[in-house]
Amino acid sequence: MKLTEPDHPRPEHGTAAQAVRPVICYPVDGLQPVDLAGYRAAREGWQLQERVLVPPREARCFKVAAGSFFRISSVDGPQVGDLNLWAADNIGERFYSGKTRALHGTHLSTGDRMWSNLPYLRAMATITEDTLDWYGFDAFGGSVHDVIGTRCDPYTHNLLRGGQYHHCCHSNLARALADALGVTPQEAEVHVHDVLNVFMCTGFTRDTGQYFMKASPVRPGDFLEFFAEIDLLGALSACPGGDCSSEHSSDEAACHPLLVEVYRPLAPPEGWGPAGANGYDRSHGR
Repeated sequence: MKLTEPDHPRPEHGTAAQAVRPVICYPVDGLQPVDLAGYRAAREGWQLQERVLVPPREARCFKVAAGSFFRISSVDGPQVGDLNLWAADNIGERFYSGKTRALHGTHLSTGDRMWSNLPYLRAMATITEDTLDWYGFDAFGGSVHDVIGTRCDPYTHNLLRGGQYHHCCHSNLARALADALGVTPQEAEVHVHDVLNVFMCTGFTRDTGQYFMKASPVRPGDFLEFFAEIDLLGALSACPGGDCSSEHSSDEAACHPLLVEVYRPLAPPEGWGPAGANGYDRSHGR
């Protein structure tokens, strides 16, 4: 447990140190601006390609071609989901939640991008609409669609509570990916990575800095919409915590399915092209 009182007294420079104004680590002014109007105009006449219903406490995979859209929707009741993304032709390129968080903040919404891991570091998907964007940050510091939680997993469950629970999001994602790749869940789980917690309402406590969750404001009809910047393989888990109002990794919470819909536009946004490889020359410094 964290200490409630520090072991060491405040030094002479302590007050001045705490008063120093923060500096943004990664200013994003140099990023290519997101043309939301162009993305949204491309939805005119789009065609539904696939519908994937993700059962409660399970996960399913889906594919999205570059230049297409996908939506994650609440259908029957308040439910959060854990989203993984990979490059469809290279399972080694995957969503990098840490760098996405460093660039866009702890919670994502319209206009933010999901970035891939090093050495690729390119946009995988852009959020084009978020029906929960009204929520903002509440009085507790909570917001929705976070990139700070890792995903519920059976190892942490066993560490903190004991027992063998097999429907954590990590396990669900591993089984879904195993089915998609034709490998065992044990082989697939090394590719399961930190997630975008879709619809989940989270933050950090002000006193101890601990990760918290609270009841999600999501309701049937709400959705989070993405534009695929590259060919994607996705996996979505319907979290065993339901709306995460009390606990996750549980068979007691009320859980509901989530719906993934993939849409292909008649034409991509004007001037759009698939995201290319990062331009850094890796030969330097070797």
